[in-house]
Amino acid sequence: MTSLDEVVSLSSAYPQTVIRSVVMYLNYFGLSDNPFSIAPNPAYLYMSPRHKEALAHLTFGLRESGGFVMLTGEVGTGKTTVSRKLMQQLPDNTQVAMVLNPTLSAIELLASICDELSIEYLYERASLKYFTDLILNKLATNHNSGLNTVLIIDEAQHLLPEVLEQLRLLTNLETNREKLLKVVLIGQPELQQLLKRNELRQLAQRITARYHLLPLTSGEVKAYISHRLGVANGDSSVFSSGALGAVYQVTGGIPRVINLLCDRALTLTFTKQSPVVHTHIFYAAAEQILGADVVAQRRGKQRNLLLSALFVVALGVGYLGGSWYG
Repeated sequence: MTSLDEVVSLSSAYPQTVIRSVVMYLNYFGLSDNPFSIAPNPAYLYMSPRHKEALAHLTFGLRESGGFVMLTGEVGTGKTTVSRKLMQQLPDNTQVAMVLNPTLSAIELLASICDELSIEYLYERASLKYFTDLILNKLATNHNSGLNTVLIIDEAQHLLPEVLEQLRLLTNLETNREKLLKVVLIGQPELQQLLKRNELRQLAQRITARYHLLPLTSGEVKAYISHRLGVANGDSSVFSSGALGAVYQVTGGIPRVINLLCDRALTLTFTKQSPVVHTHIFYAAAEQILGADVVAQRRGKQRNLLLSALFVVALGVGYLGGSWYG
């Protein structure tokens, strides 16, 4: 059985026949580009109210005097999208260091930071003190030159506790008003649990803003699909209303999974020469990627939620009717 977490890594597994079909369905639907590619193309950026709120929290946190801000969320919810938007909105006098692979030792991470900040060093002299001194000197130089320094670490849930502690020590350099290094930690929910460890309590206390990014709601899923189709000069009516409801039902509002399934649904619709993505076509596409058992499980879960809601409503109506009669 394929889990939703595993699905987000399937984009590179498309066979060449599927890729050719994608090119053909673009012409078939009059699209100028693939609207559901999972590549982080800024042109397709859809900022839902949740994403805007997350961005506002991070922006506010970086303006505060503390050293850390944190963004968490499940796989594929758009954390990278928010971080890229954040980078676009940083002032011009900001030097950004980006670490995408944090599965490093403390020395390796410090060396990566030096690389990102264009700090020259001799690796044969590598030690925690050596790299720390180089970075602190760079932070002081940037500050004296009117530059802000921001470190963004993606997949931060993989950081070792001793590496996080080393990051905290880097933020010790400060003026009377602010830290000379601001650190943005981006990761999955496990990062929240990691920072609850007793030895990391000092770091946790320095987080001035934190936000947990949730999946899209049903209404936001429809707006998301419409937005991406519009950017590619397409028409949102290519998905039937039933299919749009099925997208939320199966994907749970995870943007990256939405892209994968909608892309496959358009491919199947083209092969069937149908003008519209109907509900049954979308379910067939979902089963090809997720597996029939996963799709059936998620459909059953939604059906049970609907029946429970109807039961509660019926009880309420019955209670009100009985009270009125009494």
